[in-house]
Amino acid sequence: MKILGFGKAVPRKIVTNDDLSKFVETSDEWIFQRTGIRERRISDENTSELAYRSAFEAIKNSNIDKNEIDLIVCATMTPDNFTPSVACMVQEKLGLGDNVTAFDVNAACTGFVYALKIVASMLNTYHKKALIIGCETLSKIINFEDRNTCVLFGDGAGAIVVEKDGKNEEFYTCSFGNDKDLVAENVEMNFEMKNKVLKSGFLKMNGKEIFKFAINVVEKSINKILDMNNLKIEDINLIIPHQANQRIISNVAKKFNISNDKFFVNLEKYGNTSAASVPMALCEAFESKEITKGDKVILVGFGGGLTWGSTIIEI
Repeated sequence: MKILGFGKAVPRKIVTNDDLSKFVETSDEWIFQRTGIRERRISDENTSELAYRSAFEAIKNSNIDKNEIDLIVCATMTPDNFTPSVACMVQEKLGLGDNVTAFDVNAACTGFVYALKIVASMLNTYHKKALIIGCETLSKIINFEDRNTCVLFGDGAGAIVVEKDGKNEEFYTCSFGNDKDLVAENVEMNFEMKNKVLKSGFLKMNGKEIFKFAINVVEKSINKILDMNNLKIEDINLIIPHQANQRIISNVAKKFNISNDKFFVNLEKYGNTSAASVPMALCEAFESKEITKGDKVILVGFGGGLTWGSTIIEI
């Protein structure tokens, strides 16, 4: 696959650690030392609107006619509704015709990597150009009285436009469905929270177990994708991990005996945006010129399910 353009969309509202400390027992120092997060964005828009805005920007930066797109895949765990899919809603908002294949993928924080794998396979059929989006409004399913989760998550969307280029990408993806350390039980999909108390339906997480899981599977996933491509870590220009926790990233860097600078990190500004984190980081890395044409970049995700996966892309 060849990437033609990048785009991202973030809500205007910024919620800092100090803001959160006003209604849960926490502090900026406590959150930052444990996570690396200073602030996050909270949306008053639905997921589909953020997805549309990131898609619009990606198409504009691709310098193509939007009607050339014949495939849309959205990775999200916070759709507006059970149906229609966010991808179908983006198709409608973009004004695309009925010749577009559009659907959603839910693999939690690994969703964007899974979506890439699916699109790579579908571009080997009759599809020509695809829009891949990672988009979340996690604030809709967060209990803002639970400091173990409300300090971690934020909202946002990232998108890329890709086309087939004759290369065969390698992907390494895996899931272990018996592990339920990241769970959202009985979540209502039409999120009207005013004047309503939900006893269940909020996102729950076993943070300690996920921390240990993440360090192990990120190392495993990176090693596997390097082996599959006959590459060494020194051949990689940048690693873009799921933006979950700075301590996870630092521990993985130590395992590979490489600098933290090898990893692109923007979670200080956005927190954990689940499926949106990798495409948002990819877009910012390109905008900041931390990656340029010809660079080899590892994308690696891990999250609820439990799921994990990685791929190597060449810019």
